[in-house]
Amino acid sequence: MLVNAAQMLKDARAGRYAVGQFNINNLEWTKAILQVAQEMQSPVILGVSEGAAKYMGGFGTVVAMVAAMDTDLKITVPVALHLDHGSYDGCVSCIEAGFTSVMFDGSHSPIDENIAKTKEIIAMARQKGLSVEAEVGSIGGEEDGVVGSGEIADPEQCRQIAQTGIDFLAAGIGNIHGVYPDNWKGLDFAALEAIGNATDGMPLVLHGGTGIPEDMIKQSIGLGVSKINVNTECQIVFTAALRKYFEEGKDKQGKGFDPRKVLAPGVEAIKESVREKINLFGSANKA
Repeated sequence: MLVNAAQMLKDARAGRYAVGQFNINNLEWTKAILQVAQEMQSPVILGVSEGAAKYMGGFGTVVAMVAAMDTDLKITVPVALHLDHGSYDGCVSCIEAGFTSVMFDGSHSPIDENIAKTKEIIAMARQKGLSVEAEVGSIGGEEDGVVGSGEIADPEQCRQIAQTGIDFLAAGIGNIHGVYPDNWKGLDFAALEAIGNATDGMPLVLHGGTGIPEDMIKQSIGLGVSKINVNTECQIVFTAALRKYFEEGKDKQGKGFDPRKVLAPGVEAIKESVREKINLFGSANKA
């Protein structure tokens, strides 16, 4: 059931759990995530970066695939199709293409410009019923060409952008895209608490959900994080499963070269990873 993400995250905030955003990169990714969400009766957000959308054929192709799969697989849990770290033009294109949610990432611009452009995106999104995420501060590392410095968000700037009418806010608190380094200092919970107080109960978003220790995940949810993004982990387990398949020579056994057989171990690995995250985030049986 395709919806925007506003209500599912309000419910998560009130219920002290988080909804997973799992980024998709192809049909297999999408099918695996939807099937596990349905199996576990969990709301879910399908994240799509601009680079991944281009790889899959374009925003319209992604919308058509997700909408058709949602129907054909008889998905009844709430599903949001969300642009991840969108540029201004990317948000406009996704609004027109039929996404149900967008993130405008204006974090690299001065706060006044970030606020002004966010307001413009909100005005366009509201005409078609989309939810909107914004970002303040910066998520460290690099994901799909988006590079961040890891700047801790200013609570006052978070307060200002929360007043634009966005539905949920991503704020840098020391989180990183990709694999966390050995010398990572951890999440800044004092900053997260200050941001939560400044934004008056708005659902907060934790990007870079791969590799954060379970106790930190649970503590962040307790402080208002209602959406946690996962991408790198699914990529890692998918690749590892396929590598094992080829190293064991299964592609040379019978018709083991059939792409459906080749990709199957990777799909199962993604499913298991998504199950683990849904259980950790506490969103099972919340649909």
